[in-house]
Amino acid sequence: MDIRQIDDEYSVSGQITPEDLDDIKALGFKSIVCHRPDHESPDQTSFSVIEARAKELGLEITHVPVGPMGVTEEAVQGMVDALDEFPRPMLGYCRSGARSTAIYQKTHHIRS
Repeated sequence: MDIRQIDDEYSVSGQITPEDLDDIKALGFKSIVCHRPDHESPDQTSFSVIEARAKELGLEITHVPVGPMGVTEEAVQGMVDALDEFPRPMLGYCRSGARSTAIYQKTHHIRS
């Protein structure tokens, strides 16, 4: 797990596993947003499995997938909603962290 801090309220990572969630919580994260659609690759842990463990640990979590269409207006609105509703610091994840970074950057003009 390679977590990269974007700013004080948001960091990104590549794909996480349920086992990573204990460390994520210990690092102080309070919420998680998954930007990876399920079934993108055969070895990928499904969102529902990660969601179940996150909730056991008391972490807020939501799924705002960014698929082949790229960062859509609907996805940006879903991210804005998550940022407005969930406690921070927040961790966004996808396959590499690139989509999680891109969608966060596209929220700045809406949230400023």
